[in-house]
Amino acid sequence: MSSDTGPSRRVVLLGALGLATATTGVGGCSATDGPTLSDGVLSDRFGVEAPRWRMAVPRAGRSRGLVVALHGFGGGADDAFNLGFGDAVEPSRMALVSVDGGNSYWHPRRDGSDTGAMVRDELVPMALEAAGLPAASPVVLLGWSMGGFGALLIASELGRSRVSGVVAASAALWRKGSETPARAYDGRADFDRHSIFNRLDRLRGIPVRLDCGVSDPFIAANRVLAQRLPGTEAHFTTGGHDDGFWSGNVSAEMTWAAARS
Repeated sequence: MSSDTGPSRRVVLLGALGLATATTGVGGCSATDGPTLSDGVLSDRFGVEAPRWRMAVPRAGRSRGLVVALHGFGGGADDAFNLGFGDAVEPSRMALVSVDGGNSYWHPRRDGSDTGAMVRDELVPMALEAAGLPAASPVVLLGWSMGGFGALLIASELGRSRVSGVVAASAALWRKGSETPARAYDGRADFDRHSIFNRLDRLRGIPVRLDCGVSDPFIAANRVLAQRLPGTEAHFTTGGHDDGFWSGNVSAEMTWAAARS
């Protein structure tokens, strides 16, 4: 219901944050009955030039929580919406935010960039405020491929008090540094510092959902993680390492995220 008495609290909040609110449907979301869409650019202080973010917030009522979506190698902020996560915002009542993270595997790199810190220290606080959620609210970290690894990694750094759940789809995991492509890590020491298998103690107590296709090249490492991390909810089903598998799990993953928020 419209009103000409002045801007709503939400409009004022978005304006204060420098957010551009969409007035037309974007990425499959309806402009009239879908979520409220916005986008913008973060600072470059984490070594990423003009990292664009996108956000979808339930149109009516308060969000149950926030899902932070991390893309795979070669992707960007649009990918979560292209896969259909934006369409799941209204049914799940979960706010959604995504960001351009480059190809640095969501951790500090030799070139000085640190997309993991960008997510932790700038994206999450901004998105919680924009969603009308308390600053201390725990979030759900979600990602696929490189982003699945990133979701697990950032969760291990934020800890149980700030993470209500992790959804890692087709997570790009390697058990040994010798198995990894050069682009993923800056040498053996970097791998050892950031390998998920060396951070299991930090993840214990955080609800984790693993989705992976049985034809995915990362299925073996994902099976090992499920075995070694108690309480993991694993869904290893027909599929490969592709958009078809990831989009096919959107509804189930967002429902899972809402149940833990």
